Amino acid sequence: MPSLGADMEWGTLLEWRVRPGERLERGAIIALVDTEKAEIEVEVFESGVVEALLVEPGTKVPVGTPLARIRSDAEAVAPPVPTPPRVAPLPPAPPPRPPTPARVAAPPPAAAPRPAALPAAAPPPRAAPAPRIHASPLARRRAAELGLGLEGIEGTGPGGGITREDVERAAARGAPAPAAAPPAAEAPAAGIPDRRAAMRRAIAAAMARAKREIPHYYLATTIDLRPAVAWLEAENARRPVPERLLLAALLLRATALAVHEVPEVNGTFEGGAFRPAEEVHLGVAIALRGGGLVAPAIRSAQAKPVDVLMRELREVVTRARAGVLRSSDVAPATLTVTSLGEQGVEAVFGVIHPPQVALVGFGKVVERPWAVEGLVEARPVVTATLSADHRVSDGHRGAVFLSAIERRLRVPEAL
Repeated sequence: MPSLGADMEWGTLLEWRVRPGERLERGAIIALVDTEKAEIEVEVFESGVVEALLVEPGTKVPVGTPLARIRSDAEAVAPPVPTPPRVAPLPPAPPPRPPTPARVAAPPPAAAPRPAALPAAAPPPRAAPAPRIHASPLARRRAAELGLGLEGIEGTGPGGGITREDVERAAARGAPAPAAAPPAAEAPAAGIPDRRAAMRRAIAAAMARAKREIPHYYLATTIDLRPAVAWLEAENARRPVPERLLLAALLLRATALAVHEVPEVNGTFEGGAFRPAEEVHLGVAIALRGGGLVAPAIRSAQAKPVDVLMRELREVVTRARAGVLRSSDVAPATLTVTSLGEQGVEAVFGVIHPPQVALVGFGKVVERPWAVEGLVEARPVVTATLSADHRVSDGHRGAVFLSAIERRLRVPEAL
C-alpha cells in the first residue's frame, strides 16, 4: 500500500485492474485504492509480470503492506515457482477460514468444504468482474439523489469513469432505475458524505499539526504583471485554443525556477532537521466541487517548460475533480502553490502542509495605479504571498524568494 500523502496511515483496496500472469509496462494502472481524501489509481513503476495478488478487494490495510508480487524483467525466471501456491490460497483464505472449526470437529464435513474452496479459487473472475462501477464521488451522489443506478451509464471521464455530467445526461434521457441493483450500486454513494467528513478530519489534523509545530512567518509583495499578460496574449494568439496557456502556468514556472536562488523553501522538516529536496515537486491546491481540498504534485516542475506545466496542470485538475487521482499525483510535494484569485480574493496567506516548509499564494489579478518613470498608469498586478517555516528560513531569505519570482515574471519569454 503506497503512501499517498504525508498524513496517510491506511488505505482500502477497491479493485484490481490486473490479473496474475499479466504483463505490465512501467506506468500502467494496476489497482484502485480508497483513501480519506479520494480514490487513487495506483501505478507500477517498473515493467514486469504479475505473479500474485496478495490482498482481496475491500480490504483495509496499513501503508507499507504488500499488495501484489511483480517479477521485474531484471529478475530470473526462478521466482515464479512460489507463485502457484500463493495465488490459489489467497482468495479461498477468507471463505474457508470459518469452516475450519467444523472441519476439526467432524472430518467428513471437512471433505465437503474442500470442493467449495476450489470454486472460490476462481478469484480471477471475482477480481476481474469489475462489478464495481468506476464513477466519481459526485457522480455517485448525484445518481443517488436522482434515484438512478449507475449500470448502463456510459462514462466519459478519465479512464471511462462516470462523471456527474454523464449522470445528468442519463437522467435527461430517462434512464431506468433498476430494481434490485440499486442497493449495490448506491451503497458507495451513501458513503460519499462520510468521505467528505473523513477528508475534513484529515485536513483538520494536518492543519492543527502545522499550526502547533511550525513557527510560521508571512510575507507579501505586489507584482506588476503587464509584461506577463502582454506576452500571454501574443503567444495565445498564435496557438490553437486547446494549446493556449493560462497565467497559472507562468506562476508555477516562475515559482519552480525561483527555488534555485532560495533552496530553503523547498524540502521537508523531519526528525528535527530540514531535508532539502533535489527537485521541485510542486503541489497545486485544488478545491473540489463537492467540497474539500487536495494538493496533487507536478513532479520535477523545475525541469518542465511552460507548455508541459500547462498540460500537466489541466490533466491533474481534471482527474482531481473527477474524483480519481493517480498515485504519482499524490506523491509527496516539496513546495505547494495555492491561488484563490478565481474567487475574487486578492491575497491568500496559507497554512504550510507538514512536513513541507513553505507555501506560495497568488491572489486575483487586478488593475491598480502603478508608477512608471514618474508617470502613473493602470497596470494588472497580483499579490504574491509566502508562508514559511522559521526553523528553516527567515524573513530576509523569504523576501529574496518572492523577489526572484517577481523578476522572472517580468521576463516571461525566458520562462
